[in-house]
This record gives sequence, structure tokens and C-alpha cells, in this order.
Amino acid sequence: MPEQTDQPTKKIYNDPISVAKRTKQKLHLVSGSNKAAMLAHIIKSSDLLQAVVITKTKRDADTLSSYLKTQKINATAIHGNKRAQENESAAKAFREGEVNILITTDMILQSLELKNIVNMVSYNLPTVPDHYFSRLGSMNETGEAIALVSPEEERELFDIERVMRQEIPQEEVEGFVPIHDTDEKTQPTKTQKKKPRHRKKKRKTESKAKEKNDEPSEEKK
Repeated sequence: MPEQTDQPTKKIYNDPISVAKRTKQKLHLVSGSNKAAMLAHIIKSSDLLQAVVITKTKRDADTLSSYLKTQKINATAIHGNKRAQENESAAKAFREGEVNILITTDMILQSLELKNIVNMVSYNLPTVPDHYFSRLGSMNETGEAIALVSPEEERELFDIERVMRQEIPQEEVEGFVPIHDTDEKTQPTKTQKKKPRHRKKKRKTESKAKEKNDEPSEEKK
């Protein structure tokens, strides 16, 4: 019989629901063209002193880094096009507090094994939900995950929340109002039960019963 110990069992967070329950999350709806400006605003107007920002592509990482620097924000981009030594050096500078904002991709985040991240910003939502949960798995227990979601990313958001079985709390940022798309062609499919958050709710039509009462009755023959 194995010896009993008083050591607590290690918690396992290898499924999306557990990750979601342990991580503080929120999202901001914003048009794609305003994402960089919104991120700069959030960094300057909040206590977001240090954060890892995840972009979809290497080019996005470089472009965002250049923009944040014009806003006097200490940001560095690392990705696969840079030498491994450069990426490791930047990651070390981030861990030691020399860099405030580290911009990278999912691939580099996993390869560098950055852990205990306090603030994680999903500048772009991944097309695969598991990649989003992998991001959360790199975070500190008391950290916060922020997602910037454009109208084009409604499908990705829906898939993430479906797997997670809960909605990510939404917060508005003053001065950044998302563009509502009312095009019928972009309406959710039958399998997408909830309405995308970017779109305005339509007025309810009158009930069939009322319509029936309003119809003129036929005369008796």
C-alpha cells in the first residue's frame, strides 16, 4: 500500500473550462483599424505597467511595436524572423522589467516558455481556440487577460466561448465605439445561436396572434 502524504495534489488546468475559471478575462469590441490606438490608450490610462501582447502575424507585431514607440511606450517585438539570441534577450529584458510591452506570436510565446505573465493582451484572436487557452495557461494565477475583438473576429470569439462554455465579460472603452454591421449577409448562421456582439438588436416583430386579429374577417356566404 503506498504511503500517504499530506502534500496537496497539484492542480491541473489542461482543459479550457478550468483555464477560464481560474483566469480573469475581459474583452473590448473595437474596429480593426482602431486596435493600436485603443491599446495605447489602455496602457496609458490604466495600471497596465507590463504586458505580453499576442498578434496573428510577425508583420503585425513589428507594425504595432513601431506605433507604440511613437506613443512613447516602451515596446519590443519578437518573432520567428529575428535571431533566437535576440528573442531570448528581449524576453529576459521583459522578465527583468526593462521592457514594458512585449509583442510576439503564439509560436514564440510557446518556444520561450514565458510563464507567470500578469497581463496578457490578445491583439488578435487565434483561429484555433486551443491557442487562446494556451495563452491563458502562461499567465499568473492573479493575472488578467484582455482581448481586443473586431467585427471580423466574431466567429473566433464565438468558438472560444463555445468551448469555454461561458462568455467573456465585455467592457467599453470611452472614445472607442465599434462599428455595428447590419448587413443581412453577415448575420449568424443557424448553428450560431447567440447574436454577435457588434451587431445591433433588431426590433421584435408583432406577434402572429396580433397580426391574425388585424386581418379582415371573411363574410359568411
